[in-house]
Amino acid sequence: MISGLYQGQDGDSRLALRVDVDGPRPTGRVSGDLFTVAGATTSYAGSFVAGAPAVRGDGDRTLIEGRAAFSVDTPDRDVRVTIGDGGGTAVVAGRTYEVAFASPFFRSVVLEVDSVVGAEPFTAYRTGSLPGPAGSPDRELTVPAAYAEAGVELRLNEPEVIPVTGSGADLAWDDAELHHAMTRHFSAFADQPAWRVWLLVASKHVGGYRGIMFDYNDAHQRQGAAVFHDAIMGATPQARRAQLRTYVHELGHAFNLLHSWQKNLANPPQPLGPDGGFGDLSWMNYVQHYSQGGEEGYWAAFPFQFTDAELVHLRHGFYRNVAMGADAFGKGAAEIAPFEPPVEDHSGLRLEVRAKDSFELGEPVVVEFKLSRTAGPRATHGHLHPDTEFTQVSITQPGGRTLLYRPMMRHCVDTSPRIRLDDGNPALYRSAYIGHGRDGHYFQQPGEYQVRAQYIAADGSRIVSAVCPVKVRFPVSRDDHQVAELMLGEEQGMLFSLLGSDSPRLSAGNQALDEVIGRHGQHPLAVYARMVKGLNAEREFKELTPGNRLRVRLPNPKQGIEHLSAVARDPGIDNITLNLVMRRLARAEARQGDLGRANAVMDRMVATFEAKGVNEIVMGQIRRQAELTKTALAAEVS
Repeated sequence: MISGLYQGQDGDSRLALRVDVDGPRPTGRVSGDLFTVAGATTSYAGSFVAGAPAVRGDGDRTLIEGRAAFSVDTPDRDVRVTIGDGGGTAVVAGRTYEVAFASPFFRSVVLEVDSVVGAEPFTAYRTGSLPGPAGSPDRELTVPAAYAEAGVELRLNEPEVIPVTGSGADLAWDDAELHHAMTRHFSAFADQPAWRVWLLVASKHVGGYRGIMFDYNDAHQRQGAAVFHDAIMGATPQARRAQLRTYVHELGHAFNLLHSWQKNLANPPQPLGPDGGFGDLSWMNYVQHYSQGGEEGYWAAFPFQFTDAELVHLRHGFYRNVAMGADAFGKGAAEIAPFEPPVEDHSGLRLEVRAKDSFELGEPVVVEFKLSRTAGPRATHGHLHPDTEFTQVSITQPGGRTLLYRPMMRHCVDTSPRIRLDDGNPALYRSAYIGHGRDGHYFQQPGEYQVRAQYIAADGSRIVSAVCPVKVRFPVSRDDHQVAELMLGEEQGMLFSLLGSDSPRLSAGNQALDEVIGRHGQHPLAVYARMVKGLNAEREFKELTPGNRLRVRLPNPKQGIEHLSAVARDPGIDNITLNLVMRRLARAEARQGDLGRANAVMDRMVATFEAKGVNEIVMGQIRRQAELTKTALAAEVS
């Protein structure tokens, strides 16, 4: 067998060559990465891949020749490789390299797994423990073993258990705390691409997710992920199997693998698999959405491996498309085509995007999604918020450029609540802040934007909304200009996305919001600064310290009440955000020790929405929500 990684150098040019023409699941490709050596420094220069080279034997040597695609311009695209007896030569872009066999793995990555005390990391699963597809070998799979079968080496650093200091910790993590943990962890490393990934094993996420990938618009793209122990814990074969899939899935995102139904959004776009991607037997699909029988059908047919196309990406994707800390996840901020409605739509579902008439420059842009039926009862899943990526949003800016909204953090949902849209429940509503994401601010200039969304239903149908115009007004007064400047900073955008944070990395953003409240407290946009500060104060905050200890800052209900009370009185807040604010205000009152005031806030919430003329079906849901909140708060303070 000659497949594997070879290394060589010609003068100031270094080559990492990947030969993949025999051995387990060969893809029939030769690829490589080129680096320029200058003194004691080495810089990335480009990548290439020959997709269908000619391979022939010549005595004890193998000759491989083909035309390659390069990531950089070069007049000579021919690649010629001669391999024999552990080494050989490679002619690439007109230069000849003497290469030597370096590894049977095509790529090697350092994996660091840290776990919060009480969250036990996954170890291994025996694939024959439960029924599976005929012909799939029974073997013990660890996470490194699963990637080794794909030709990728995961080298484990010494794991560390993170102790917890502080009282009252519920150990349920939210996005802001995870963002802070990531920035704290990566502060020790240089801001550059590296074959290194961090996996945090935490207790649980406030949203109930199984996993999340850290991903935002700086040098730390795709360098970390988290899995949540409480959602997948257990020692049964079913639990071990789910743990293995979750770990491999989240790390797959770090290698820039998208979900199976999103591969058309990759850069470059990839063809979707069967049934719009839901028919893929892949680590990157959701088992419950497998089109050939759901979870039961998935496990009956899944051979515990990546698809052929995913294998090509892992082994032969260009360096910057795969290495952690390099190119952004999926498609970057380059233009995409706006979503187009299907030629035929028999789904029986309708998606609407709604926004207020206009926004001030710097005002957080929040839109509402409404999913309803067009005919009889319909069943689908309830993941309507774009953070779970079953709903995707395109934003066409005033200059004509169309961007894909990409949330700061991607939540992986391995459970999909089924909803039934009928006379008793005619529509599902969600609101989302889409003003900022992994590409920064999307509404940075005055003018008219065109927002359109696409919802991927449980059966794979792609429901496209009509265009929703979003108008951003020009600042009028000096205060308008100053407040807009304070609201549009990058850190402020992150704080709006995270609903506040204690992270020192976002201290400048917090100072800007404090200035909005302190110097421009009467300005209409000050309510949004108060909302972020109030929501953050009302909750506890987990901080991963430089010594890798978990410290918990207790809630500050007094400060939360001060800010959130002002927000609840403001008529400009959208209904869904107002609902969140009032429930969190009630929790702050309860934590302050006044359950009566907390219940009064819930009663006032019901009365507020009744006065707004909210339809009776939605009012029924709000009343039930208020009573459930009262019950939960009474239990919390008892």
